[in-house]
Amino acid sequence: MKVSIKDMALVSIFTALTAIGAFISIPLGPVPITLQSFFVLLSGMILGPNLAALSQVLYIVLALIGLPIFSNFSGGLQIIFKPSFGFAVGFILAAYIIGIMCQYGKSFLGTIIASIIIYLMGLPYMYYILNLVMGQKLPLAHIIKVGCLLFLPGDLLKLVLANLVYKRISALVDHIRAT
Repeated sequence: MKVSIKDMALVSIFTALTAIGAFISIPLGPVPITLQSFFVLLSGMILGPNLAALSQVLYIVLALIGLPIFSNFSGGLQIIFKPSFGFAVGFILAAYIIGIMCQYGKSFLGTIIASIIIYLMGLPYMYYILNLVMGQKLPLAHIIKVGCLLFLPGDLLKLVLANLVYKRISALVDHIRAT
């Protein structure tokens, strides 16, 4: 895959936006509410599958090497042990899948599937970290409540907003990439 300078710039922008989204945070149990998933959805819609996934891989790599770009200004290898790390790993596949769905004109369905993917990757990881690493002995129902159900209204709002923003700016982004 050949990546142009414009594509590198767009990937960098969405990596930065995902990081900024982590700083816009409302602490709510073991996983804070952030705007990260909003930017993950937009990255897939605007960049397409490969570049969107690349932007999210870059975000995680930068955090793992120590940049404090995860929620609560955390970074470094210790973020692997945060209950929310699995959700961040889910960003990669979610961005890729929504990128594919948008190529077929299915942006709204893509945002729903992408959100489900983030939960499917994040919840088991959260369960593992909280129960087996931190020894909290929490039932799966509690993990689903604090890691999913509390976030559904906000995530629904984010996916609607992402679709609205995408519809507004997609022509502009296409024009920029074409020039």
